[in-house]
Amino acid sequence: MTRRQPLPGSAAGTIIAILAVLVLAADQFVKYLTITYLPEQKVVPVIGEFLQLFSIRNSGAAFSIGVGYTWIFTIALAVVACVIVWKSVSVRSRLWAVVLGALLGGVLGNLSDRLFRAPGFGVGHVVDMISMPWMLPAIFNVADIFIVTGMISIALLIIAGLRLDGSRERDHKETEAVPAGDDSGSAEGSEAADADADHRHPTGTGS
Repeated sequence: MTRRQPLPGSAAGTIIAILAVLVLAADQFVKYLTITYLPEQKVVPVIGEFLQLFSIRNSGAAFSIGVGYTWIFTIALAVVACVIVWKSVSVRSRLWAVVLGALLGGVLGNLSDRLFRAPGFGVGHVVDMISMPWMLPAIFNVADIFIVTGMISIALLIIAGLRLDGSRERDHKETEAVPAGDDSGSAEGSEAADADADHRHPTGTGS
């Protein structure tokens, strides 16, 4: 099967940027609808107990971990966003571009809450609204979904051996297995060819 050509850097950057903006917009739009129409801290069934809406402001991480240390999560999200942007410069793989774009959008969605929502800059509370009590007790949002799926996808890409530039680990291992400049095989072949030529055309005087 023909290997797909790597993406130009500009194309990969465009994919990452567009996906990040789309995920950020979707996350903030759902949060706007939550704040505008959902009663706070009241269960609204969507599909029975399988899927519920529950509007809540979260100052910590998942499962309300780190309540009172909101600024730590703000710094962590900012660092993650910067790392993704930094790594994006090296991306030439379509899969990596899609995964990093979606992950960046999710990170920016929650970072926006930390920076611009009450009670203040850098310590804002994240708006959560999605509840699936049969699966886990945490309340989450659209950004969380893309963050979790993005991290899982990164782990799978690493396990599969796909690099940011679109090459695979096995290709590099095969290249390293044959040292450059190793001409012992060609030398042996040349000696064999010379011996065969001597056998077919012996030197000597004729009568």
